[in-house]
Amino acid sequence: MARDDRPRRGAAKAVRSSRRCAADAGGARAQTSLYEEVTGKVIAELEAGRFPWVQPWDSGSAAIGMPTNAATTRPYSGINILLLWSAVIARGYPRQSWLTFRQALAAGGNVRKGEAGVAVYYADRFIPAADKARAEQEGCEAAAIPFLKRFTLFNVAQCDGLRDALVGQPPRVDECEKVPAAEALIAATGADFRVAGPQAFYSPAQDFVAVPPQSAFFDPVNYYRTALHELGHWTGHETRLNRDQSGPFGSQAYAREELVAELAAAFTCASLGIRPTVRHADYLGAWLAVLRADNRAIFKAARLASQAADYLLAFHNPIGGEAKQ
Repeated sequence: MARDDRPRRGAAKAVRSSRRCAADAGGARAQTSLYEEVTGKVIAELEAGRFPWVQPWDSGSAAIGMPTNAATTRPYSGINILLLWSAVIARGYPRQSWLTFRQALAAGGNVRKGEAGVAVYYADRFIPAADKARAEQEGCEAAAIPFLKRFTLFNVAQCDGLRDALVGQPPRVDECEKVPAAEALIAATGADFRVAGPQAFYSPAQDFVAVPPQSAFFDPVNYYRTALHELGHWTGHETRLNRDQSGPFGSQAYAREELVAELAAAFTCASLGIRPTVRHADYLGAWLAVLRADNRAIFKAARLASQAADYLLAFHNPIGGEAKQ
């Protein structure tokens, strides 16, 4: 939903005292095709009127939830959530649990012959040894090179012989528990959360969230989806995750922040077992423009949304959890 009164941030960036060595651009083109491949899939879904982060869970076999690694129990994050959700729905898998080929073997089972896996991605940065040595010789700072690595996962439904603990059906969250869980999370954040008026928005300047009362929603569960969307914006305040929220309405910066909040709400809802039906289709055109202009935009938005969802869910589960992939 809307954000208003967005101030320009004036925080000065730290100036590095050491000069930076020229980065080697070799290998950059090899990564571009991977970004284009995933971005193309997301654009195709949006152009067809389907939102990859609002899945038709009731029409699928799997319980709503976040995709996890069956061997380590670690949840996946960022763009991989969207890719694995899409596969669960498209193929009708009964679980959100995934393994690599080697993990299936280590668990005493195997991937069935002829099964097609799902490509997911791992992004990081590294400094080649030659660049490190050159930087030391020249007295400059070596530049880290970003890379994107693809690997393949298989749903546990594609495997045979796995331990029962890996393939048993996870318990479904009872409907009566969903709303209290969301209410508890909202209260635990300590956010200035105002239920009043006809509009939902977050004000960075005054740092408060406003949402209409639940009675104003045709489907009451969507009150929570909207509340978590606005709290997704709230996480971006300069005293929290410090995202750029200065973009005026209609700008690409504004659309990018709306995409982050939309994904953050979807991830948080899935983690709480909430099945909303609302989708903010009014931003569809702006999101398509952002993705067409930058093939890395969906990766960045999904990464920031995972951070926002984790920030919110820490109030629901203050003990914390496993590191994400």
